[in-house]
Amino acid sequence: MKIQKHFFLLFFFLGINLVFAVLVSAESTLGYYRYPALHGNTLFFAAEGDIWTADIQGGMARRLTTHPGEETHPAISPDGQTLAFSATYEGPTEVYTMPLNGGMPTRWTYEADSSIVVGFTPDGRLIYTTRAYSTLPNPQLVTIDLITNEKNLVPLSQASDGSYDASGQTLFFVRPGFHNNNTQRYKGGTAQNIWKFTASRPEAQNLTEDFSGENFSPMWWNGRVYYVCERDGIWNIWSMNEEGKDLRQHTQHQGWNVKSPSMDDGRIVYQLGADIRVLDVRNDQDQLIPISLASDFDQLREKWVKDPLDYLTSAHVHPAGDSVVLTSRGRVFVAPVGDGRLVRASFKEGMITTIGIPSSA
Repeated sequence: MKIQKHFFLLFFFLGINLVFAVLVSAESTLGYYRYPALHGNTLFFAAEGDIWTADIQGGMARRLTTHPGEETHPAISPDGQTLAFSATYEGPTEVYTMPLNGGMPTRWTYEADSSIVVGFTPDGRLIYTTRAYSTLPNPQLVTIDLITNEKNLVPLSQASDGSYDASGQTLFFVRPGFHNNNTQRYKGGTAQNIWKFTASRPEAQNLTEDFSGENFSPMWWNGRVYYVCERDGIWNIWSMNEEGKDLRQHTQHQGWNVKSPSMDDGRIVYQLGADIRVLDVRNDQDQLIPISLASDFDQLREKWVKDPLDYLTSAHVHPAGDSVVLTSRGRVFVAPVGDGRLVRASFKEGMITTIGIPSSA
């Protein structure tokens, strides 16, 4: 019981820090923005597990979804009427659509495997990627006709992401799928490449085989393919012609990687750190979109702990038996077995999961 009493004191100490963090955060309306998509001057993105919308110039965003499940990867149909996204409403990540200005979501997939929205074909078919049909743990592109509900597999092995040209006959796709390795400057055997496949041709063509690093997120526009590449050591936006030649670098970021780019009529919105930026490829102007969230920040509310021992990560008794060292929520504390003072032993922030005391201590 003495240890449990010390553990309650530990949570009181942590609670002071938590309340302070809540008070500081309450003064700010900045969020962590991901998966941007653009239609005209309207921006869509994911934050706090929901889909939001804002003007391309920035300002206060409006929340479009409120379900406790997480929504990600928004994409807008070519006619500007439908918003597609992936969500965990019924458990697995499946594909949903809703009217662009809000409304009841409609579920389109029942794959029981993660189904991630990729975008739309020029004629309005929704594209997503899943491993449900591949018989191997490899992703494959699938299209859905939102009028007839007809599904068609794109006959390309390991195609995990892609973008069609204006004719809808040529697909620029990524192969293989993401390897779940975030190592910077990775050049292993599963590094992604961008390929080109035209329906009238017998086989696909590797457009980025001259570079052994990562190449992904292809976006076709006006005769060029824009994509993310780390030829300069950081994920930046590059472009090439339809034959993989005439390379150009459009962003020069250092430190943070470009993530989740999406193009609409010559403008690319993308995530950089916790922010969203827009690149106009017609003049290579790149700028931050200053977004604010009108939110109650429910995830930052104080939470009452009924059983503090549920949050105990690790514990180790001193060889002399007079104290115990505990880890909880990434912090280390030393508590006496009897009466005494609870002491925090670690002050540098960071995740600590296991601890121990040398037998000679």
